[in-house]
Amino acid sequence: GDWEVSQPVLGGDGRTFYFVCNREWPGDFEVCSVDRDGGAVREITGLDGVENFALSPDGSELLVRHSDSYLPPQLAALTVGGEGLTGLTDTRTPEFKARSWVQPEYVQVPSSHGAGTIWGKYYGPQTLEPGREYPIVLFVHGAGYLQNVSDRYPNYFREQMFHNLLVQDGYIVLDLDYRASEGYGRDWRTDIYRQMGHPELEDYLDGLAWLGEHKQGDVDRAGIYGGSYGGFMAFMALFREPGTFKAGAALRPVTDWSQYNHEYTSNILNTPELDPEAYAKSSPLEYADGLEDHLLIAHGMIDNNVFYKDSVMLAQKLIELRKDDWELASYPMERHGFVHPDSWYDEYRRIYELFEKTLK
Repeated sequence: GDWEVSQPVLGGDGRTFYFVCNREWPGDFEVCSVDRDGGAVREITGLDGVENFALSPDGSELLVRHSDSYLPPQLAALTVGGEGLTGLTDTRTPEFKARSWVQPEYVQVPSSHGAGTIWGKYYGPQTLEPGREYPIVLFVHGAGYLQNVSDRYPNYFREQMFHNLLVQDGYIVLDLDYRASEGYGRDWRTDIYRQMGHPELEDYLDGLAWLGEHKQGDVDRAGIYGGSYGGFMAFMALFREPGTFKAGAALRPVTDWSQYNHEYTSNILNTPELDPEAYAKSSPLEYADGLEDHLLIAHGMIDNNVFYKDSVMLAQKLIELRKDDWELASYPMERHGFVHPDSWYDEYRRIYELFEKTLK
């Protein structure tokens, strides 16, 4: 079928396999089972956001780790037959549970480039005001291959809270699982081979047009932001489609893939010696002359994943190109994932103020 299987475990009877699958739609994960000789696949759980599971020693029960958009991972138990679901934990505070969160709407954006459906999470007001056009923020998840559009607790839970703030202040937000994201099969994953940043940008342009057509989005007041791979994509959006996005924030971004982790990059672009064309096509440094709009670069100075020198190299390039309306915010005490609350606050204050200045 058009779905994925992960974490297969052979049951105590020696003939039933248990695994996580997403048969209903790509973001709905359940514990499923099938006989070793084939036959019908059965969904055992109905939790939507299963992350992983373990069989009991006697093979009669399942311990399941599950989550939801605003429910951090919790534990539950049930029989392998699917009966007797019992919740074992709830780690949320009363204050967290009492808050009214903006629930994401899971949407399907049609690709205009033959890629099928681009799944997304849309954040907006419960009721759109008639006749009003809303400024748009597009969020780009990191890692490239990560899946962020699902019924699970998002990797980017801080950004989800930021999206609540943006909606509260009059924006609409779209978070897409662009091509190369996990959870959609081999072809989706490999579509960026030798051309990182190109199919993904097509998907975001389709998402932008979809918001204008279906959600009263003002496509002339659009911003984009993300970290790591998302920062790389913010560069590609501003540099390769000047004028489309009025502002972008590139956080801990890759600017030249020849500088990045060999194991990750060589699977997609080969190596710079063998395939320099793929690296030139995929690196934002090659497109920096296209910058016309407002850009914020934010980077931890002791980042040990995407090195700070990536942002320094791009800053020097923008200086030589005599570009304006850009800034580099440096964080002396931060690595790739920030750990100091003051740094988180400063970074997202800058992003928020950038959007307020350019999109309102």
